[in-house]
Amino acid sequence: MNTMRLQSTAEAFARFRSMAELVELVELAENKAWPLVVLGGGSNVLLSPRLEGLVIQSSNDSVTPLGLRNGRQLVKVGAGKNWHEWVCESIAYGHGLENLSLIPGSVGASPIQNIGAYGVEVGEYIESVIGYQVSTGQIRHLDRPDCRFGYRDSVFKRELKNDFVVTSVIFALKTEFIPELSYGPLASLKTDYPDTAGNCITPDKLIAKVCEIRSSKLPDPGKIPNCGSFFKNPVVSRVLYKSISGQFPAVPNYPVASAGSVKLAAAWLIDQSGWKGKRLGKVGMHDQQALVMTADDGATLDDVLALRDAVRRSVFERFGVELEPEPVLVDGSAG
Repeated sequence: MNTMRLQSTAEAFARFRSMAELVELVELAENKAWPLVVLGGGSNVLLSPRLEGLVIQSSNDSVTPLGLRNGRQLVKVGAGKNWHEWVCESIAYGHGLENLSLIPGSVGASPIQNIGAYGVEVGEYIESVIGYQVSTGQIRHLDRPDCRFGYRDSVFKRELKNDFVVTSVIFALKTEFIPELSYGPLASLKTDYPDTAGNCITPDKLIAKVCEIRSSKLPDPGKIPNCGSFFKNPVVSRVLYKSISGQFPAVPNYPVASAGSVKLAAAWLIDQSGWKGKRLGKVGMHDQQALVMTADDGATLDDVLALRDAVRRSVFERFGVELEPEPVLVDGSAG
């Protein structure tokens, strides 16, 4: 139940489909003084060998159209819905999520991480997030501004960390298909897929192209244990960027909203630090994508953390850049 395939045993485990079932499980954990751990698709977590307390997981995979609002089609989707399945189904209702296809995980986890790829972040297409706040016992509907979406960030990773269980997400999809093709390899779609009407691309062909690109660069967690991108692309000061680019003119960089900052490519930094394709015991950085850590059978959490720390140390010593891991370390010792 985790894509890194680390051996982990929970003291107790249960799935919930409704808000009522979730409330019962929260009350059970409180009565037994159990820590509460929420597990999504297991694609962005590092699990400890033993998880004390109760691990819960949504099994609600419902999809309910809610009609038009402000020119967008609203669709309510259960937290337990497989993310890629939802992206493929979403084009029957509206558009915008196509670039996020083949990202492993569940719908409920998508707003927490504010998942993004190829020029699109899910927060752009979320109307609201519905869930249960454990500390107050309240059912809450958080509108998009309240979610405070940022780069791989949200309020669920900050003020509401370990205190909010997502039960469903309401998406606001565009009614018109306007593909986001700014990411280099996607630009080829303009010539790869012209149709008889002169249109360049269709939603299903965009999804297929994104899947093709991801499959060529990223290992399938069903075949090679991994948890996707292991580090965030760091945002550094323009002063540090100028220092790095002075020594390494080829360093990939991207504009960010905040003035005086530049986003760098973590994969390039890791590659230049000598870790692409390099292994440390039973884990290593992938030979096709330096940003992805893969694991052999029998790898332990200690193996993963040792490589994590070694890569971070090498990048900092070479570039002065602190890499921040993406996967969440779950030890079950706290709620």
